Amino acid sequence: MASLRSTLLLSLAALATARDVPSNVRDFYNSLKSKGQCSNKLKSGFHSIDGDNGSFSYCGDHLDDYRVLYLQGKNGNFVNMDIDCDGIQHGPADDGRCGSSDDTQSVTSFQSIVQGYGTGQKDLDAFIHPYVVFGNEGSRSGYPNFNPQDYGIEPLSVMAVVCNNKLIYGIWGDTNGDDGSQAMVGEASISLATACYGKSVNGNSGHDDNDVLFIAFPGSDAVPGKNGAKWHASSYSQFESSITGLGDKLIQRIGGGGGGGNPPTGGDCSWQGHCEGARCKNENDCSDDLVCKSGKCARG
Repeated sequence: MASLRSTLLLSLAALATARDVPSNVRDFYNSLKSKGQCSNKLKSGFHSIDGDNGSFSYCGDHLDDYRVLYLQGKNGNFVNMDIDCDGIQHGPADDGRCGSSDDTQSVTSFQSIVQGYGTGQKDLDAFIHPYVVFGNEGSRSGYPNFNPQDYGIEPLSVMAVVCNNKLIYGIWGDTNGDDGSQAMVGEASISLATACYGKSVNGNSGHDDNDVLFIAFPGSDAVPGKNGAKWHASSYSQFESSITGLGDKLIQRIGGGGGGGNPPTGGDCSWQGHCEGARCKNENDCSDDLVCKSGKCARG
């Protein structure tokens, strides 16, 4: 009976950490997809899949109104989800699926911060911590660099991921390097990918469709810190549950609230957040027939 009880508890915990996409986040996803591509490309030239046209960008269209940064390509594409197995190896949740990875590293980008928390956790564990690989850093000629910290995204801050009609919370835990032939985006730890797509994913096989939306939140209020997350958790469900409250708070930024109500800059338009009264730099920042006047979207 004890083993059955444990199995039931683990199953319930897993269900609790996978949730339907709230209406405001779903509307945000659909509006970005409908627009096709972002206007404020903070940095472009990245690849989602080896050999694609390198049309993927870090986007800042909603840095001012929703205080979020995200990845998007063209023609309504977001990015895929490759699998990262970096960090602690052979930990308590390791089920062997990272054995097929041929580029695993034993340390993540923010290992020193994790260890510095003093919780006994020496680094992130890909099977436990749902981390996102975000930002690109390299010295090779022609390699595009992007540092999310330049836009207020802090290491180990909570991120939101829309995948497979689910909303999953993770943390910014690693950075893309220039060890490959192209500058890649769209990668997450195996625990996050498993929450999205189940145990069919492994260290060498992720999700290829460009329909995954990664959302980062600028500001220190997005960082759980030493005491705001269970860094020494022994399972994915334990850790993800510990950041759920903060994640729920952060997504309230999007669309003016978790209930998916009216955009914070009013009016009825097809591009939420860019209706009449929204901040703008030029007419490309405004929805429909609105124009940019004195820094705000207005009727012509």
